[in-house]
Amino acid sequence: MPSDQLAPLVADLHLLTVLAATRSFTETARRLGVSKASASMRISELERTAGVLLVRRTTRSVGLTEAGQQLVNDMQPAFRRISESYTAARDLAGTPRGLIRLTAPVALGRQHLAPCIAAFLQQFPDIHIELELTDRFINLANEGFDLAIRHTNTPPETHVAWVLCETRSLLVASPQYLARRGLPLHPSELALHDCLLYLRDSHAGSWTFARPAGISGKRKPAEGAVERVGVHVAGSLKANNSEVLRDALLAGMGIGLLPDFSLPPATEGREPPLVQVLPDWQVQGFFGNRIYALRPWSAQVPKAVECLVAHLRQSFAQGFAGIR
Repeated sequence: MPSDQLAPLVADLHLLTVLAATRSFTETARRLGVSKASASMRISELERTAGVLLVRRTTRSVGLTEAGQQLVNDMQPAFRRISESYTAARDLAGTPRGLIRLTAPVALGRQHLAPCIAAFLQQFPDIHIELELTDRFINLANEGFDLAIRHTNTPPETHVAWVLCETRSLLVASPQYLARRGLPLHPSELALHDCLLYLRDSHAGSWTFARPAGISGKRKPAEGAVERVGVHVAGSLKANNSEVLRDALLAGMGIGLLPDFSLPPATEGREPPLVQVLPDWQVQGFFGNRIYALRPWSAQVPKAVECLVAHLRQSFAQGFAGIR
């Protein structure tokens, strides 16, 4: 096809690759800054020009035909390279600029990330940020995010991962609840308590704890041995947000697991609002032990993203105070 005929199709071909990732005309239109009607009409025109159906539309979903998928597979590497080349050229201007689409967990974002972003944008007025707070897992590449802040033990190998700080999970309760129900001395006793549960895959109804074997002093363990205890727990509340669980714990509703970044601050000279339960035991498999900035791997990292990561690493360097 002559270049003068191909040129008008480039924008519509790019729209098709975005549609392949989002599977939604609404999300594609939002990401590209056009109306949903315009996005649909452009795809229809692209199909008319190509002479073949590229997209399957139903009332509930959008999918690609075999021809559409083949076209997207051929075009994606080229558009990815164009984007990287344009980003590299723009970064030569010296001043970091552009839009960063960022996602983070709700509690971490509200309590710790938002203040960092405010200071960052004052320092870099030519950078703009779209922040989406959600506790669900997001496919960054498919949903068009440049960066994610996540707590995990093992970041995906397909991503660039920058460590921001260490974090830990703590078992806590209010002094009022413990005065009413008693302080558990062993993980097995949690089965007798009201436990507030974080909705997270198969871990919701069971907690696993570990500590160095022999810490009770009964016998000398083998070097490096670990004692593990699993316990089934239940309570009146389950939630997929640590702020909701924190407020319920403050209200004396039970014992629960919280990441340290979601704990309420202690006030000097006053009884702490939440106290740690079973401090000799470490909970296993919840929330992760590090906070990372994650980005799908690419040959070129935009200067704006590099600046934001550097700012976050400095801001998060001290970690979170947690229980004292």
